[in-house]
Amino acid sequence: MSPSQHPSASSDTGTTTLHDDGALAGSGPSGSPDTDGTSGRRATDPAGAGRATRRKGSVELRRGQATVPQSDNMLLDADESGGFTRTDPWRVLRIQSEFVEGFGTLADLGPAISVFGSARTARDSSYYAMGEEVGRRLVESGYAVITGGGPGAMEAANKGACEAGGTSVGLGIELPFEQGMNEWVDLGINFRYFFARKTMFVKYASGFVVLPGGFGTLDELFEAMTLVQTGKVTSFPIVLIGKDYWRPLVEWIEGTLLAEGTVSRQDLSLLQLVDTAEEAVRIVAASAGHEHRG
Repeated sequence: MSPSQHPSASSDTGTTTLHDDGALAGSGPSGSPDTDGTSGRRATDPAGAGRATRRKGSVELRRGQATVPQSDNMLLDADESGGFTRTDPWRVLRIQSEFVEGFGTLADLGPAISVFGSARTARDSSYYAMGEEVGRRLVESGYAVITGGGPGAMEAANKGACEAGGTSVGLGIELPFEQGMNEWVDLGINFRYFFARKTMFVKYASGFVVLPGGFGTLDELFEAMTLVQTGKVTSFPIVLIGKDYWRPLVEWIEGTLLAEGTVSRQDLSLLQLVDTAEEAVRIVAASAGHEHRG
């Protein structure tokens, strides 16, 4: 798909920012924030004022329906009433369907790399530009690009992949308010459950490239490190872009975890720090057995 087929990243419909609670606050052409806190709807739109929109897998919820608990809430919150004996067995079928959908959709994807980073990365940020370059270079090296499908760094990597003519994948997740797939995702899957989504990130990728990010990024990063450390996945490079951003974390691992004996010296080799997209792609391509051509 050519870039001309996608809406402009700086269109006059405004931009969106992900808050800590997963909500999106939009900004219109003037740059003033929406006041209703809904996803993608401007406060000046009478039909949308005060109305949230959210996805639960393939289901789209609007208005009052968007306030129902998330699927992960209902699965993970303790239920002392004994109701789990009636609901959880049926919930297993829904979880199974997410794995079937993910496996069926991505089975023929081919070599791919998962790219992580903050949903809050601004489009004028140097890290956004770096995310675009990562996506482009990965495609030039023969990879599909997988992200969480959201805004920020995820959008940047999807954009770079799409503009380079590659396969741009987004794996979305149900959040308290609709985050939605970014406009550069060509193959998107929406999940209800985090653990089903995480499986797809690892199963169909040959490595991770990690841009600066927050809790969600750290969650994926440490899960990948644990899988490599325990031998659950092999030959799985993990590259962090932005030495100044990530070095304090690595120094804490070395100065505290290693010093206390909770990790080994070998575990420190699981992470590789770089400052450029070119270095990151060269490392993952070499580790995964694909020649870097970018």
